[in-house]
Amino acid sequence: MLRSSLRFAPAKVDVEKRPDGSIVLRSPQKLGAYARCVTEWLVHWSDHQAERIFLAERSAQGWRRMSYRESYGAVRRIGQALLNLGLNQERPVAILSDNSVDHALLALGAMHVGVPVAPISPAYSLMSKDFAKLKSIFELVQPGLVYASDPQKFAPALAAVGAKSISVAELLETSPGSTMEREFSKVKPESVAKILFTSGSTGTPKGVINTHRMLCANQQMLAQAWPFVEDRPPVIVDWLPWNHTFGGNHNFNLLLRNGGTLYIDGGKPAPGLAELTARNLREIAPTMYFNVPRGYDLLLPLLENDAQLRRNFFSELDVLFYAAAALPQNLWERIERLAQNEKGGRLAVLSAWGSTETSPLASSVHFPMERAGVIGLPVAGCELKLVPSAGKLEVRVRGANVTPGYWKRPDLTRAAFDDEGFYRIGDAVKFADPADAAKGIVFDGRVAEDFKLSTGTWVNAGAVRIRLIAAADPLIQDAVITGHDRDELGALVFLSAAAKDLKPEDIRSRLRSVLRGFSGGSSTCPARLMVMTEPPSIDANEITDKGYMNQRAVLERRAALVDRLYSSDEGVISP
Repeated sequence: MLRSSLRFAPAKVDVEKRPDGSIVLRSPQKLGAYARCVTEWLVHWSDHQAERIFLAERSAQGWRRMSYRESYGAVRRIGQALLNLGLNQERPVAILSDNSVDHALLALGAMHVGVPVAPISPAYSLMSKDFAKLKSIFELVQPGLVYASDPQKFAPALAAVGAKSISVAELLETSPGSTMEREFSKVKPESVAKILFTSGSTGTPKGVINTHRMLCANQQMLAQAWPFVEDRPPVIVDWLPWNHTFGGNHNFNLLLRNGGTLYIDGGKPAPGLAELTARNLREIAPTMYFNVPRGYDLLLPLLENDAQLRRNFFSELDVLFYAAAALPQNLWERIERLAQNEKGGRLAVLSAWGSTETSPLASSVHFPMERAGVIGLPVAGCELKLVPSAGKLEVRVRGANVTPGYWKRPDLTRAAFDDEGFYRIGDAVKFADPADAAKGIVFDGRVAEDFKLSTGTWVNAGAVRIRLIAAADPLIQDAVITGHDRDELGALVFLSAAAKDLKPEDIRSRLRSVLRGFSGGSSTCPARLMVMTEPPSIDANEITDKGYMNQRAVLERRAALVDRLYSSDEGVISP
C-alpha cells in the first residue's frame, strides 16, 4: 500500500440532490484569490527567486537552462517586439512546433502584453498530407505572426497556408519600453490568453478560448486541493505537448505559479522515443511526474530493467500522476511494486479530470486511491452537475475555470452549455462508493461512445475497451468497440510494438484465447475481433498526436471493415 506525508485538502464534498434526479457536487472550500494574469507569476519569481532555473532543454552541448530573471527579461523584449509588429487581441501568435524554451518565451511574451497564443499540433504540419486542419485553423485565427522552430522542416506547411516563420532571436533584439509596461497593466482576467484546438468527431478543429481568469483560477483550485505544491518548488521532466491543455496549462502553469523548474523532455510515448525520456530521467530527478497511461506502458519496462534509471527517477519523487485516459490495473500494480521497492511505498499516485474547456482541472484526487479509475472530487470553485442519461450520470461543469466559448463560433458556444450555464463535457461518471460521495467519482466513459446492442442493452464501450486491452496485454495498443444495433460485441484492434515479432497465426491464436477467457454477458465481452493493418490516421481524425483514439471517427471511416467483422470473413478472429 502506498502512502504519503504530503499536505492535501480534506476529502469532503457537498452534495445537492435535486427533484429532477440530478446531483450537484461542490467542494466545501471557497476559492481563494488568484493572479490577474499568467505572467504575474513570472514577475513574482523573477523578483523573489531570480537565479532559480525556470526552463531547461537538452542541446548538443548539454542542458540549456534559463533562470527566472533571464526568462522575464526575454519575455519583456518579445512582448515589445510583438506590439511593434501590430499584434493585439484580434491578431494572435500561431506556434506550429513542439515544446522548446523559445516556444515558452514567445508564448509568455505574447500573453504578457495581451496577445493570444494559438499553439497548433505539430502533427497538422508534419504528419498531414493535405494540411486541411492547419488551413482551417489559419482561416479561423488569422494570426499576425507565425513561429516554427525549424522553418525548413515546416516549409511545406508554411507554404500551404501562405505564411513565413519569424525567429525568436529576431524578436529578442528589441528593447522593451513604456508601451510594453502599459499593455501588461491592461491585461484583464477576461483577456484571451490562448486558443487551444480540439477536434470533434467531424474532424474540424474548434478553437477553445482560454482566458487569463480560467488559467489563474485553475491553478488556485489545484493549489487548494494540493497545498503541498507550495511547500517545495516542483521539478518536472515533461514531454506533454503544449498545444494540449494537460501539458500546456496544467503542468506548465503549475510549475510557473509555484516557482518550479521545467526540464523539457524531447521524448514521447512511442517506440524509440521513450528511450530519450529515460535518458533525461537518468540525469534529472523529478519531484512530480506526469504522463498518460500509454507513456507509463512504455516507461515501466525501462524502469524495471535499469537500476540506475529507477534509483534516480524515484530519488526525489513525491507524486506520480496520470490523466487523460484510464490507467490499466496491471500498470497500477507495477508502479506500486516499484515504489515499494525503491522508497518503501512513500509515493502519492494521483489523477484528475477535466478538458480543454475547463483549463483543464475540474476534479482532483487529493486522498489515497486504492485502485485506478478514481478521478477525485470537484475542486474549490468548480461545480459538477450529474444528470441521469441512458442509465448513466452525464457530468457537466460550471466555474471560473470554464471557457466562455469557442473562438469566432457562437453556434458551437451556444450548444456547449445548458440553461444553467453548465458546460456539457460529454463524459459520464459514477460514485466510487454510492454510500459515500467523499470517496470520489469514477470516469464512466464518453456518453457519445456508448451504444445499445440489438437486445436494447446498453454497452459501456470504454470499460469493454480497457478490459480487452488488459486481457491481451501486451499485444493490443488500442481497440475500437463495435456492436451498435447488432447481436454481439466486436472490436477493431490495433496491435502494439510487442506484436511485431510474432507470426500472424500466433497473434490470432493468442487473441482467440483471450476471447475464450472472457466470462460475462454479451454487453461486456467482445465475441469477435479484426486486426487492423492500416494504423489510425491523423488526417482522418482517427487519432490525436497524443495517441488518443476517436472511436466515432474510426467506426465511420472503417464502416466496411465493421461490416466484414460481422460476416464469415477469414480475417475475423472468434473464440
